[in-house]
Amino acid sequence: MHELHFRRAHSEDAARLQDIRRAAFAPVFASFRSILGDDLYELAQRRDDEAHEGLLTSLMAADSGWELYVAQSGDEVVGFVALRLAPETLVGEIGLNAVDPAQAGKGIGTAMYEFAAARLKQAGMKVATVGTGGDPSHAPARRAYRKAGFDIEIPSVWMYRKL
Repeated sequence: MHELHFRRAHSEDAARLQDIRRAAFAPVFASFRSILGDDLYELAQRRDDEAHEGLLTSLMAADSGWELYVAQSGDEVVGFVALRLAPETLVGEIGLNAVDPAQAGKGIGTAMYEFAAARLKQAGMKVATVGTGGDPSHAPARRAYRKAGFDIEIPSVWMYRKL
């Protein structure tokens, strides 16, 4: 693997970032369907999963309130991470992010989260936060966040009831 570097995302990156997002989140959405079952998934989750593409597109807008960075190895974009700075609270947030599953296990996620934490610190943030799922499909993300120093957790549980 070439040396990893980070830069702001450009509009020309959009198709590649959507490809990475689609590949990285396919197992997550499949996990949600498996956990919920087809009926509840269709009623409660499918629309959110389908809106994911638009979410990434919205993060690229200049007025989104987010900074979107790509992780690049040589000429290849291998991941992305969105950051939100809150100067009023000094809490920075890592938002939507993903690493190309074909590049998994190479330390890209850890490097990306370390870059994110450094960017937040450089911007004056005193705390960095990130949210992730507790289901099995999010285990790799949780490992990468922990490896990058996110070591304090408040568990959260989404519960469903079919009416």
